[in-house]
Amino acid sequence: MNNVVREIPGGDYAFLRNKKPKRLPGNPEKTVRLVDLFCGCGGISLGVKEACNTLNYGLDIPLAVDFEKEASDCYECNFPEANVVNGDITQLFSDMVGSPFTEKEIELQQMVGHVDLLVGGPPCQGHSDLNRYTKRNDPKNHLYLYMARAAELFRPRLVIIENVTGALHDKGQVVQCVQKDLTKLGYKVDIGIVDLVKIGVPQTRRRLILLASLDNVYSVEKIQEEYTVSQERTVDWAIGDLTGVAQSTLLDMPSIPSKENQRRIHYLFEHNVYDLPNEERPPCHRDKKHSYNSIYGRLHPDKPSQTITRGFYNNCMGRYVHPTQKRTLTAHEAARLQFFPDYFDFSSVSNKTALGIIVGNAVPMKLPYIYALALLSEKKHG
Repeated sequence: MNNVVREIPGGDYAFLRNKKPKRLPGNPEKTVRLVDLFCGCGGISLGVKEACNTLNYGLDIPLAVDFEKEASDCYECNFPEANVVNGDITQLFSDMVGSPFTEKEIELQQMVGHVDLLVGGPPCQGHSDLNRYTKRNDPKNHLYLYMARAAELFRPRLVIIENVTGALHDKGQVVQCVQKDLTKLGYKVDIGIVDLVKIGVPQTRRRLILLASLDNVYSVEKIQEEYTVSQERTVDWAIGDLTGVAQSTLLDMPSIPSKENQRRIHYLFEHNVYDLPNEERPPCHRDKKHSYNSIYGRLHPDKPSQTITRGFYNNCMGRYVHPTQKRTLTAHEAARLQFFPDYFDFSSVSNKTALGIIVGNAVPMKLPYIYALALLSEKKHG
């Protein structure tokens, strides 16, 4: 397979800079019906949409659900034809696979109809290795179980679930439980860890992917290998062209750091360093053995960025200082590093805090793109 196939048609670099989305085909070979649970602003759905574009498929989204109002509003802006529900998954589904369907579930089943692909990225803060006080028994972790119940209710041919790698070590073994439930429901399941740098995402990020199919066996690892790009993408590759963009919108407006953090940012440039020395750190970091060398750091232009989180506005939350500008990242730059194209519409988001959460919590669309493309095209040729 040559390198161009591993990129979105037209090339990943050009895709991120597109000002207008490519329209879904007017005469599609078929139409994929998608349900997206824990949809956020739509990173997974965007990946599926672009995969459908590549395959000349249409896309219908009879159900997308998220608990956060700002996120679901943003999703609706970008997928206006979708049926978007701002609500609690636990009020829509039972978490008990094998129990009789509730009246609400039967109504939902009738409303949604046929489903080809079920996707979801259940909340992962309790699993994350970036969580300083790792909460392996966080109550939010059990939300993963609702993916299996949704599969039982809708009987999609294909399922893709995304999460942080720490979900594998949850005390309640939610991933293993869902794998077992899906297997009982007749699905062939594979679980694997994906290094997003390898597939062309310009940040160090590893994610757990679960693939399930009623028809075929799909390998997370083999698909990653198939779509591995020849050269890793860097911060400069992703955002180098944005340095001259006017800071006139919320998306392009940098945060204003405290006087002390501004001093730390200036230190990095005055001394041409990328890591802040211990003596320049707050007292709680000095003269202690810590593993937070990246905090207060400056991004290397010729390397992938560190994992983008909701803290990208603040240099005290990670290596989020711009490589050449004396400031932290803007939401536009963070969105590029999260593999959102310029046409993605964040205008519904009302404030910087919400924008940081939405962008930081999002799934880089290149990840669902390659897996949706592999699963849907295999089905097409099978």
